[in-house]
Amino acid sequence: MKNTFSAAFCIGLAIIALAVGGVFFMQRGDKIELPGKILKVRTAPLDDDSSIAVLDFRITNPSDVLFEVRTVTVEMEDNAGKSYLGQTVSEMDAKSLFAGLPVLGQKFNNSLTMRERIGAHVSQDRMIAARFQAPVAMLDARKRFVLRIEEVDGKSFEYSER
Repeated sequence: MKNTFSAAFCIGLAIIALAVGGVFFMQRGDKIELPGKILKVRTAPLDDDSSIAVLDFRITNPSDVLFEVRTVTVEMEDNAGKSYLGQTVSEMDAKSLFAGLPVLGQKFNNSLTMRERIGAHVSQDRMIAARFQAPVAMLDARKRFVLRIEEVDGKSFEYSER
């Protein structure tokens, strides 16, 4: 009787362990991740007191779910540790900006905009332009830029320049 009970108990535990393992295996790609890096930063003056920063970056969605962008922000951190939030520029204004400021060079990528969707298992090169109420010398002497992309469900991802 004791051997029959222990054999049935072990078989029951094995079935439960297989069921739990199967659930974990099925859920492995459902976690939202958005690895990426800033590839290139360009700055240019707009006037004496304001300037523009253009960040080219690459992001990848390795998960099995669609990633929808809520907001994209750019923050500059100076050498003293003070942060300045930039005003992001729309795609239409970015095209005009590149046409009006040849010092920025060529516009290689489209801007990452609100409500844009990044499909599952997709890698994209994008850009974002942001206006800062600071002279270009201050932007060039920065410690780093921080790019923040927030998903519609609230999860936020940060990419640091350095």
